[in-house]
Amino acid sequence: MQEQEIFAEDKASYLPVFNRYKIVLDHGDGAYVWDINGRKYLDFLGGIAVNVLGHNHKALVQAVAGQAGKLVHCSNLYYTQPQADAAAKLVKLSGLDKAFFGNSGAEANEGAIKIARKYGYRINPEKTEIISAWDSFHGRTIATLTATGQPHYHEGVGPLPAGFSYVHYNDIAELEEKISDKTAAVMLETIQGEGGVHTPAADYLRQVRALCDKHGALLILDEIQAGIGRSGKFFAYENYGIKPDIVTLAKGLAGGVPIGAFIVTDKVAAAFKPGDHGTTFGGNPLACAAANVVLDTVPQEDFLQHVQTVGKYFKEKLQELAKKYPNFIVDVRGEGLILGAELVSGDHGRDIVNDCLDKGLIINCTAGKVLRFIPPLIITTAQIDEAFSVMNAVIGKYA
Repeated sequence: MQEQEIFAEDKASYLPVFNRYKIVLDHGDGAYVWDINGRKYLDFLGGIAVNVLGHNHKALVQAVAGQAGKLVHCSNLYYTQPQADAAAKLVKLSGLDKAFFGNSGAEANEGAIKIARKYGYRINPEKTEIISAWDSFHGRTIATLTATGQPHYHEGVGPLPAGFSYVHYNDIAELEEKISDKTAAVMLETIQGEGGVHTPAADYLRQVRALCDKHGALLILDEIQAGIGRSGKFFAYENYGIKPDIVTLAKGLAGGVPIGAFIVTDKVAAAFKPGDHGTTFGGNPLACAAANVVLDTVPQEDFLQHVQTVGKYFKEKLQELAKKYPNFIVDVRGEGLILGAELVSGDHGRDIVNDCLDKGLIINCTAGKVLRFIPPLIITTAQIDEAFSVMNAVIGKYA
């Protein structure tokens, strides 16, 4: 099929919910992908923080192919070793006690909300409130959309579930005013991704943890985008000296195979009994075989050190751009390899993404005016230099 034929077929048959770019990707290797015309692109989006090991990673490919030849799926009424192994690794890495696998980040966050409310109900039937943050993003199901503090996502899909409220991220005084003994959980992204790559202020998460403890509320940290080594630690919360009651993961957990997970303390786990929750596809042998490759690779000290080193280098290069174009780039922020460069306005964000694509670089603009960089964690300094050269030329055109 030719490119134009694929565009036409998609237009005729697929629900038009994505603003797609006019390329048809065919295959990848490492940090690069190729379209069906053989054109090469440097991937600084990584499937939106998914392809943590890059494309065509040998061990990942072998694990998926090997498991597919044995058992792709069976019911969760039976045990499988890949699932048992993956759960044990997540428990050990997180310092929490019990893991559950779903199929996506939204499903992981749905599970987190559900178990938090079951936990709160056991204390007091009115302990149901979930407090999340403005500019957050927690998923596209009705409950996770409600937890998402971006009102434009709420339009036209009401009535929304009751019991959700919002505070401004990094405003501890506002949270202190809002939280009460009726709060079941405070739900935050450790680092806000879709909202524009916002990191927690000094001591903010420690103060949130203390407020949750004071009011008997659970702390849910959404690490669907910021987890799996992206911040330079396996869990981003490790950078801030706290531990949540519940943490959610997805995106990079299986390197591209769909999976989600939430991990809880034993105290929280006691709120569920057999029959209270479930999934058909979640944690099947194929997805967990892929997850085990990621869980055996990313937590290694040298791998995380690489993320920290190249992340620091990349952030410095972005800061160079900000100094060169101070009236165009107003802020550079993030940790490890989840980085953002905020533009003075949203006038040219999409144009910059398109121009970079024309020059063989895949990047993203989120929150209207934040260039977001979430490449494979195997990215090199040479590839960062390659990306920087393109961005320098493109941004110079508009600045």
